[in-house]
Amino acid sequence: MTNTVIQQGRIDVHHHIVPPIFRQTMLEKGIEKVAGAPLPKWSPAQSIDIMDQIGTQTAIVSLSAPGVYFGNVQEACTLAREVNEYSAQMRQDYPKRFGFFAVLPMPFTAESCAEAIYALDVLKADGIVLLGSTHGVFLGDARFEELMVELNQRKAMVFIHPNLHESSEQLGLSTPGFILEFLPDTTRAAVNLITSGVMERYPDIQFILAHAGGFLPYIAWRVSLGNLMPEMNKNAPQGMLTYIKRFYFDTALSTSPYAMSALNALVGSERILFGSDFPFAPAPVSHMQTKNLQELDVFNEQDLYRIQRGNALGLFPQYQQGDEIVTPRPIYQHESFGNKFKRWMTQPIVAIADKKRQQ
Repeated sequence: MTNTVIQQGRIDVHHHIVPPIFRQTMLEKGIEKVAGAPLPKWSPAQSIDIMDQIGTQTAIVSLSAPGVYFGNVQEACTLAREVNEYSAQMRQDYPKRFGFFAVLPMPFTAESCAEAIYALDVLKADGIVLLGSTHGVFLGDARFEELMVELNQRKAMVFIHPNLHESSEQLGLSTPGFILEFLPDTTRAAVNLITSGVMERYPDIQFILAHAGGFLPYIAWRVSLGNLMPEMNKNAPQGMLTYIKRFYFDTALSTSPYAMSALNALVGSERILFGSDFPFAPAPVSHMQTKNLQELDVFNEQDLYRIQRGNALGLFPQYQQGDEIVTPRPIYQHESFGNKFKRWMTQPIVAIADKKRQQ
């Protein structure tokens, strides 16, 4: 571990809470597991204990799957508000130790807009947590357009956490969902955000993908073949890889040399953020992940500082300490006239490629 990180502490962007009201709701509905993982007992003291053990200064906490909707819209709105106010109070009780991503009553757009506005404007949440899919509806769906408008206006940070899609639940595999099926949920959501045009229309939203982006780094080039397909290219005019490289990716349960090498080759250490997945990843796993991260040959000391603290400070400068240098978050614009001209010039080539593809 670098001296800088020891002195200033990691910032953990993938750290979960299980508030009493949420745990009670889950158990009342007979839900004792989340994607095959037991619902953990949790308290702020437990989080602080593991944070102190592994050198984490600040955890930006969030609710995990399955979110707050269990069949009743009003119940979902009430539960989201209670969880968000609990998180805000926890941040106040433990200054600089906790921030939070607010949960929304998805997939209901009007209600989610109202809660996002309250959470960001009144509670001053650090961002919003959205599941890759909720009740079968993926991010990027047209019904969420109004929500994207609100988040874009507020330059919101959005942490995308996977859920179990209904298609995954119907596969009948013996492997727990959190091990395998969480990853395609994130991947599907990320690609849909690109191909639906959300990332082009709303460049002021910064998205963080959980678990190193699922399968996205591995299939990035394959996804980029969509540039040759008019039906995909029209909503992603700057090219698939341009948008893929705009995502941030956390390290939660992904600190293997295989995952980190692929991710580093795709986006570099500047787009990677530390994540622990505590308490679903219990204390021994948190220790193992931090140890693995330090031992990776793919990252040097400067890379490790960026991943464990520096990159997060660029997104959340409110956690700056003393005279720390903060790199401002990037600013993206809509497609430039020059790029539009280049795209116009290449359209005949795309059309030819598409015609041959369909022959």
